[in-house]
Amino acid sequence: MISPLAYIHPEAKIADNVEVAPFAFIDRDVEIGEGTRIDANATVCEHTRIGRNCHVFPGAVVGAIPQDLKFKGELTYTFIGDNTTLRECSTVHRGTASKGKTVVGSNCLIMAYSHVAHDCLLGDHVIMSNATQLAGEVVVDDWAILGGGSLVHQFTHIGTHVMIQGGSRINKDIPPYCIAAREPVQYCGINSVGLSRRGFTRDQINAIQDIYRLIYSPLYNISQAVEHVETEIPDSEEKTAVLTFIKNSPRGIVRGMI
Repeated sequence: MISPLAYIHPEAKIADNVEVAPFAFIDRDVEIGEGTRIDANATVCEHTRIGRNCHVFPGAVVGAIPQDLKFKGELTYTFIGDNTTLRECSTVHRGTASKGKTVVGSNCLIMAYSHVAHDCLLGDHVIMSNATQLAGEVVVDDWAILGGGSLVHQFTHIGTHVMIQGGSRINKDIPPYCIAAREPVQYCGINSVGLSRRGFTRDQINAIQDIYRLIYSPLYNISQAVEHVETEIPDSEEKTAVLTFIKNSPRGIVRGMI
C-alpha cells in the first residue's frame, strides 16, 4: 500500500507489494524491490537502489550526498541488498568518485542512529548496533557485528565473523574471526561462540585459535608470525582468509593483548 500522503517522484521505480507510509519521501532515480516497507518520515534520495523485503524505519535517510568536501556532484549510487533493515534515524550516504558507490549487503541490520559514510562496502549479515559510526571507505565483511557506539576510522577493514565491543574506537584493521575489545582496542581472542553458532566445527575453531596464537605470539613480529603460520598450520579456507587479510592490510592489524 502506498499512502497518498507520501511523495514519490514520477521517475522512481517502485515494485509490487511495496509499502510506503505517509510523509515518506522517495526521490527520482530510485528503485525499490518487492515487499519492501518505507515508513513515515523516511527519506530515500536519488540514485538509490533498495532490494526486496527491506524495512526502512521512520527518520532514516538513505542515499544522501556524502559529507566529503571532495564530492563535486558526480553521479554515484547507494545500494541496499535484500532483507536488510535500517532502523530509526540511521543514515547511509552515497559514494564519491573514489568508489562510485556505497553498499550495504543483504540480511543486514543497521540499528538506530548508526551512520554508513560514503564509499563504505558492507557485506551480508552485518549488524551495526545503535549509534555505530563508520567513516568513509570502511569495509566490513560478512557476519561482522559492531557493538553500540563503535567509531570506525576511515579506510579501516573489519574482517568476516568479527565481534567488536560496544564503545570501541577502531583505527586498525580487525582480522577475520576475532573479538576486538578494551581501550585502546586490541585483539581479545577469537569469536568462538559466534563461529559455533554459524556452523563452524570444533576442529575449524581450534585451527583458527592455533593461527592466532602464532599471529599474536610475543615471540614474533607480524611478518615472522605469518611465516610460521604458512609453514606450521595445515592449509584451510580459514588460514587463507587470515593470511590474505593480513597481507592486504595497509593500515596494519589491531595489536594483541598486553
